[in-house]
Amino acid sequence: MNKFSRDQIAARVAQDIFEGAYVNLGIGLPTKVANFLPSDREVFLHSENGLLGMGPAPAEGEEDEDLINAGKQPVTILTGGAYFHHADSFAMMRGGHLDICVLGAFQVSEKGDLANWHTGAPDAIPAVGGAMDLAIGAKQVFVMMDHQTKSGESKIVRECTYPLTGVACVNRIYTDLAVLDVTPDGLRVLEMAPGLTFDELQAVTSAPLLAT
Repeated sequence: MNKFSRDQIAARVAQDIFEGAYVNLGIGLPTKVANFLPSDREVFLHSENGLLGMGPAPAEGEEDEDLINAGKQPVTILTGGAYFHHADSFAMMRGGHLDICVLGAFQVSEKGDLANWHTGAPDAIPAVGGAMDLAIGAKQVFVMMDHQTKSGESKIVRECTYPLTGVACVNRIYTDLAVLDVTPDGLRVLEMAPGLTFDELQAVTSAPLLAT
């Protein structure tokens, strides 16, 4: 089955980020989005550890150990970027000042419920971070994730079985198989990996899908 690469997913998300947007990129796969934002589009990237105005990842050998994102990855900062207190960063997240946040997920339901901090497994380490604040505080929530688990289970489900991060908060889902919009009528397919048919996509998706 043909799939989008992780770089292709990140580039597709970057395509949907509009000029002048204030955007938080979550830990993991979402951080790749910074590398695909067009240089002629002004976007203000925010990190919950207190940065605004992040640029793409630094070139090898040019990393600054004091300049990292929330996932402890080295980043660059653009002209006019700012550092500020962690509490101020969370006030920005909770106060509705972010246009978009891009998060990873364990599960997303057909209603846009998000589960991304704990699988509920006894040996799993919970990782809440600022995900709950972002999921509820951002004006739009984009999710980037693999369409299925390593064991082949759908991560897009009718109802989440993992502890929820936020209820009905997800607006758009980007996976290695498709781009989906969360609508009042259900999950609408906007785009599929090359060569993939709607029936094939539905067969590996637990929640019902709507054709474009």
